[in-house]
Formats: sequence, structure tokens, C-alpha cells
Amino acid sequence: MGTALVTGATSGLGLEFAWQLAQARHDLVLVARTPERLRKVAEEVRQFAGVQVETLQADLSERDELERVAERLRDKSKPVGLLVNNAGFGLGQHFVEGDLAREEQALDVMVRAVMVASHAAAGAMVERGRGAILNVSSVAAHNVVGTYAAHKAWVLRFTEALAVELAGTGVSATALCPGLVHTGFHAAAGIDETQWKAPLWLDAERVVSDGLAAVRRGQVICTPSLRYRSANAILRLAPRWLVRRMASEPERSGRGRD
Repeated sequence: MGTALVTGATSGLGLEFAWQLAQARHDLVLVARTPERLRKVAEEVRQFAGVQVETLQADLSERDELERVAERLRDKSKPVGLLVNNAGFGLGQHFVEGDLAREEQALDVMVRAVMVASHAAAGAMVERGRGAILNVSSVAAHNVVGTYAAHKAWVLRFTEALAVELAGTGVSATALCPGLVHTGFHAAAGIDETQWKAPLWLDAERVVSDGLAAVRRGQVICTPSLRYRSANAILRLAPRWLVRRMASEPERSGRGRD
């Protein structure tokens, strides 16, 4: 079934991508920062799914380490048929008061790394005349809450532009735009998950399954669940001043409690 490369592959959606792709008989290249966790996940997938699993330890915020991932994607002797740009993290801080170095790291991982990896993969795939790129964006791309939303908005528009450029080449580009997903993402950023009601949360298995189905169809934008597709439609149609006001209300409320 070919080889898939997944970034941020040892937790959250990345781990679910790894398992579902392995169950579909794809060989894997798993990319993550932590070597111990990377080795453990790789071994578990090998034993239970019976596929070939290659590991690539890399911090995507570091240019030389990101370049190693790009080189793997360009390798003609071991072609990658699907790239999943999943790596990312929540900052858990306001921009003005926050750590600028952390902001730059987030930009490197969620924007520059997506661009570099997509460039490497697309070039190799177009030459072969087949392949797919799946970039994980977010419903936050349509909102204005923090720089995370800005990063995910870039991923969404970049993927759309890439899909236009790839038309007719045999290569596709898909942006997956999930809403709230139980993955530990928010807890890792120090964000209280209880502020959102249970019906807003999605299951990681469903999100990944929908994303991979969209890739198979050649669909450019995939937003799992009707509730989030409806929310996206409202945000796209609403005046931008209203979107900004809605985003600022929780901030005002929070300041009022200090």
C-alpha cells in the first residue's frame, strides 16, 4: 500500500494516524522529537500491525533536523506516497505577555516545517505522478484567538493553493480542520479542557478516519462533524468585526475575574 510519513507521530492525532495507516497496510516513517517514545511506538506498531516502520528523530523547529526530514521525502529509492504534516502544539500564552522564543518555535513547527516538508514531498511525488499530502489545520483557522489560529489559517490557505498548483499532476493536497479533540493537546498547553461542554469534543479515531477518507477522495478541505462544518460556515459568513468581538468576549470576562 505504499509508505506514509507522519510528523508528531507519537501522541494525539499523529499516533492515531500511525495506527490507522498501519492497519491499512501502509509502511511508515514516524517523525518525533523524543527518541524513547519514538522507539516504543515503532516497536508496538511493528508487532501488532506487521508493517515496516522507520523512525526519524527530529525537532522540526531546528532547521538542520527539519532538512533531514525533507531529504527523506526526496529520497527516490524509498518513495513516500503520503505525507501527514501533523506536528504542532498549543502555546498556552497570550502573545504580548508571552515568551517570544516559544512563539517563534510554534511558527517554525506549524508553518515553516509544513512548507518545507510539503515542498520536498510534492516535488518527489509530482515526478512520480502520484502521491498525497495531508496537512492538519484546525477550525481555529477561521477564528482570531491567538497566534495558533494564525498558524492554522496559513496551513489552510497554503494547502488550498497547493491543491490548485497540483491539479492534474496525480498528486493531491488536503487540509484537515478538526475542532476540539480528546488527545491531551490542551492539557499539554496548560489549557483547562472543562471550559468546553462534552458535545463539542470529537473522537481522535473519527477525525483521523475522516481525514484519510478525504485524502482517498482527493478532497481539499475536510472538517469532521456537522457541528463544526456549521460553525465554520457561520464564521466565514459573519462580518469580521463580529468574529473579533466574539473572540474578545472570553478575554474581557477573564480580565474581569482577576
